Amino acid sequence: MTSETPTLPTPDQIRRSPKVLLHDHLDGGLRPGTIIELAHEVGYENLPETDADKLGIWFREAADSGSLPRYLETFAHTCAVMQTKAALYRVAAECAEDLAEDGVVYAEIRYAPEQHLEQGLTLEEVVEAVNEGFREGERRAKANGHRIRVGALLTAMRHAARALEIAELANRYRDNGVVGFDIAGAEAGFPPTRHLDAFEYLKRENNHFTIHAGEAFGLPSIWQALQWCGADRLGHGVRIIDDIEVADDGSVTLGRLASYVRDKRIPLEMCPTSNLQTAAAASYAEHPIGLLRKLHFRLTVNTDNRLMSGTSMSREFEHLVDTFGYSLDDMQWFTVNAMKSAFIPFDERLAMINEVIKPGYAELKSEWLFQQTASTSGSVSV
Repeated sequence: MTSETPTLPTPDQIRRSPKVLLHDHLDGGLRPGTIIELAHEVGYENLPETDADKLGIWFREAADSGSLPRYLETFAHTCAVMQTKAALYRVAAECAEDLAEDGVVYAEIRYAPEQHLEQGLTLEEVVEAVNEGFREGERRAKANGHRIRVGALLTAMRHAARALEIAELANRYRDNGVVGFDIAGAEAGFPPTRHLDAFEYLKRENNHFTIHAGEAFGLPSIWQALQWCGADRLGHGVRIIDDIEVADDGSVTLGRLASYVRDKRIPLEMCPTSNLQTAAAASYAEHPIGLLRKLHFRLTVNTDNRLMSGTSMSREFEHLVDTFGYSLDDMQWFTVNAMKSAFIPFDERLAMINEVIKPGYAELKSEWLFQQTASTSGSVSV
């Protein structure tokens, strides 16, 4: 899509643009300083660094291994300090604050309640502490001149056996801050079909769910998530590129699965920087998002784990602008896609698109007119 603006969006414009985030892990987005303070409070002594800057660097370097299992090991440290109501409340509130500061107006943040029970919390206490933290973060953001709405996705770990229990938990809190369900963890050896009872339950309850699929594992993971489990969205889904053939003359042929994903407008929760870290893509230039955008798949841009990737929504878009020359119109396209794909009611999604997102981008796209007028006026001699 060609933008009306004559230049690429600046980092400042990218930061100020309204953004929608569908794939972000609560335990992958802590502030390094918060980790250190919480570790001191709970007596956790296994942090690799006790200086906030150095700790942030350690997380990014550890996540740059090119291995999804190694990448997932970094979460042992963040989960270790997220075992009390106070810690969960603080982390959730800071998450909402940080996202709002970065221009995110709507976010769905996922976490696995089963990973926060080591100090005796119940699943319900975990969910309620996180929900209260998100509401506090929304209030703080508003006080700072920002607007954000945050919904929670409850995640079950695919290597464990509590998916149905977590699905039932998500359903109980669906009208109180929880907007859907997810499964996550290492894909290889743990197919989503292991948890069919959870997905069938959610479908009977008319509830929403997304599935991590097509990240470290290939097309079978995507096929199972869609055709056996009935996922509404795909977490990552980057390996759908394996079902697309590009000929030497540039012509493109879609396989049946790729055609199905595009034809059914199944949202793909793309996380470019994270995909580079786990070797799902070799570089930003080679990331499938470039071709999939040209082919008009329903793509969304996401952060996955802001701490481990040293990223934000603004940084993700900066990389895409630098690599593919995306305009504000392209950014709006990704953002509207995400809002269309959110797990909140249709009328609320539509209101966000028409009353927040489109006006926000229209204002940004009009700025060059005033800059051009000011420049022309300044050059006229009296």
